[in-house]
Amino acid sequence: MSAATTRSRTQRTPRTPDRLCAEAIGLARAAAEEAAAPGVVGEHVEVVVEGDRVVTHLFECKEMGYRGWRWAVTVARASRAKVVTLDETVLLPGPDALLAPEWVPWSERLRPGDMGPGDLLPTDAEDLRLEPGYSGEDEPPPNSVLSEDMAERVEAEDAEVTAGAPADLTVAPARGSLAAIADELGLRRARVLSRYGLHTAADRWEEAYGPKTAMAQAAPAPCVSCGFLVPIGGSLGQAFGVCANEFGPADGRVVSLSYGCGGHSEAAVMPKPPRPSPPVLDETKVDVLPLRPAPDSGSVLPVGVGEDLGHS
Repeated sequence: MSAATTRSRTQRTPRTPDRLCAEAIGLARAAAEEAAAPGVVGEHVEVVVEGDRVVTHLFECKEMGYRGWRWAVTVARASRAKVVTLDETVLLPGPDALLAPEWVPWSERLRPGDMGPGDLLPTDAEDLRLEPGYSGEDEPPPNSVLSEDMAERVEAEDAEVTAGAPADLTVAPARGSLAAIADELGLRRARVLSRYGLHTAADRWEEAYGPKTAMAQAAPAPCVSCGFLVPIGGSLGQAFGVCANEFGPADGRVVSLSYGCGGHSEAAVMPKPPRPSPPVLDETKVDVLPLRPAPDSGSVLPVGVGEDLGHS
């Protein structure tokens, strides 16, 4: 039989614990109670063989907040010795122990809305959402369109429309330089959004206010044709805008042009109130009716007509 076969069979065969070490339950309990608070060490659970003449006694832990944990007390015995000695006492989680969740860095725990007034959110130097922008420190290359020759020409043209010589001005004109154009376009920043940052922002906005939402599925028309949509600049303006309908669900939010809601400006035009038809009977007019008939109405007899001739 080869050595490998013998080693594999030995590993599969459970070790028999040392008799004296396995019987030292009292020594192990006393060590656990000394390390723990009174009344925390529970019943003896099992004996685990750690090696030759080395075993670990496991006791239940009754400490609040440590459900399923065990007090592990390791004892050992020297070769040919009859005295069992204490090795260590620790508190270890069991197979069904209540454990704390895995630690997550704060940058991954942060969620939208967690920041409050006065909070600072530092960005990593290698943040994938950002890329270096133009800060004005680099000189234009010699073959640049905005070369020194072009800048001198622009300064000469600007001197014709500027009162006084350029040397007499407090600030020399910087027209024609790359820094001036970058400042005018709002690009003179240390870092700007990268393509990855643009894509993640677009995916996040489209998930919240995009065409696949339940509100957009039931909308009569998309936001691209709504009068309450405020366009935005940049490349994201081709797919997003800002809602300005105070009664809409996305007021003040960045919405996709394919988003929609029931507050669309052209969804339903308010009809004019109907004008009432002229009345058939004028109920405001008062008709005067006499209490007695008029003398010329024909219902009243003249005086002397129809009088009785007298009595016999």
